[in-house]
Amino acid sequence: MQDNPYPLTLPRIGLSQGDFNGISYEVMLKTFSDARMFETLTPVLYGQSKAFSYYKKNFGMESPNYSLTRDARQAWEKKFNIINIVENELKIEPGVPSDVSAEMSVLSMKRAADDLQNGYLDALVLAPDNPRVAKINRDFLLSFHKEAEPLQVLVSGQMRVALATSDVPLRTAIDQIDSHFLVSKLTTLAQALKTDFGISSPKIAVMGLNPHSGSIPTGDDERVVKAVEEAQEKGLFAFGPFSASQLFAAGWWKKYDAVMALHYEQGVFPMKFLAYEGYAYYWAGLPVVCASPLHGPAYDIANQNKALPDSYRKAIFLAADVIGHRREQ
Repeated sequence: MQDNPYPLTLPRIGLSQGDFNGISYEVMLKTFSDARMFETLTPVLYGQSKAFSYYKKNFGMESPNYSLTRDARQAWEKKFNIINIVENELKIEPGVPSDVSAEMSVLSMKRAADDLQNGYLDALVLAPDNPRVAKINRDFLLSFHKEAEPLQVLVSGQMRVALATSDVPLRTAIDQIDSHFLVSKLTTLAQALKTDFGISSPKIAVMGLNPHSGSIPTGDDERVVKAVEEAQEKGLFAFGPFSASQLFAAGWWKKYDAVMALHYEQGVFPMKFLAYEGYAYYWAGLPVVCASPLHGPAYDIANQNKALPDSYRKAIFLAADVIGHRREQ
């Protein structure tokens, strides 16, 4: 293979394949059809060049062109790099989740995550996948960091919403929340706002569990009040609890550097409602950078040239921004 003449100074962003029967290749192609993307980062896709070419031809796109590489450390700057995870040709069935597409998604994630852990990549961005496979891939990534305190943080512009609990049943989420648990999550978020966003003294609004949290914090919210008080004693600028109507309907979130939501829907719904230009999330509290768009494979519109790349593009930029802030530390 020809030696790479470019010194690798731009962030090297690994891209997982996701489900190739969904919209993953479409949002990838649309994102990187803009040549300006290559001025700020070097993409490395762990996937299949034949799938890339298949969708590129179907959408009548002239760019981006790609270069094959066998090793992320030899990735070419100013180009879209592909590492073929298998050599044999696979059947592509747009709109139909299959055992093969799931298997290839997991293989793509494992190859990319291994390179991320070995330092061959600066960050990893996940492509849209079905929830079952996405959980397998997420668990694999987090398995490298059993001692960490990972925290999902949703981002769109200046709006940052952290999810104290994951996508579990509401009762399970409520049972997880006590003062020790919440203070730990607030500590992780505060540190991430400093290292990953360059905010020296971050202010965090904490949501409550009851409808009138902001005025009558009773019942379950007493645990939230206690956690906020303990966080303040530790020197964190945490405030609350607040209701969703106060923070989002009244726009109070703009007064804070981030919001801590206590369960999945409490954070995801306002983000999807208010973030008109796309939104993404990343895992705070990890020594590696991993980001993802906040949507699935959209099988119903696969291969129809209807998918919007906004959230995927946001995930790419989010990963690059976090890398930039961490390099400045």
